[in-house]
Amino acid sequence: MEVTVVKEGRQGILGLGAEEARVRVRSLVEVPEKESDIAEAAKRVLETLLARVGVVASVVSQTKPPIEGSEGASNVITLDVTGDDLGILIGRRGQTLSSLQYIVRLIVAHQEKARVPIVIDVEGYKQRRYGALQALAWRMAEQVKVRGRSFALEPMSAYERRIIHLTLADDPDVITESIGDGEARKVVIMLKEE
Repeated sequence: MEVTVVKEGRQGILGLGAEEARVRVRSLVEVPEKESDIAEAAKRVLETLLARVGVVASVVSQTKPPIEGSEGASNVITLDVTGDDLGILIGRRGQTLSSLQYIVRLIVAHQEKARVPIVIDVEGYKQRRYGALQALAWRMAEQVKVRGRSFALEPMSAYERRIIHLTLADDPDVITESIGDGEARKVVIMLKEE
């Protein structure tokens, strides 16, 4: 970092007339290069893990801007895995994919001494699951409106529950709430009370 004092502060007398100092701070490190280094490291780690378990696949890395509303967050590194018969990497309801993503994040954070969000997707599974969860949320919200009774969805991961909450956040007639503990945590969709 390069720090330049723009205006020196004053203490004042008993705190009266005090002024804060003004400084300008400039980073001397090029962030995009670091992110591309981390993206390459993440790609290498994933390729090594896949080779060790005997899965033949290709990995493409991309760096995407952070999700809206996450101020100060760094770019998201997305690793897209393509190949034949990769269902083994997804697992039941994406559990294997989640575990693989967690392991890659840990290894990269340890190697690079930096925590950067890394998302792994296999053959567009996460995009398809995202769309399916949105459709489920809208369909169940309509059922709640028609029947006038709340409805509890199946237990989901925090990521999937968040998709349901965000999908129905702007619906004027229903609200969502997560209930339960641990892996049994699920979303309940209910009518808004006047």
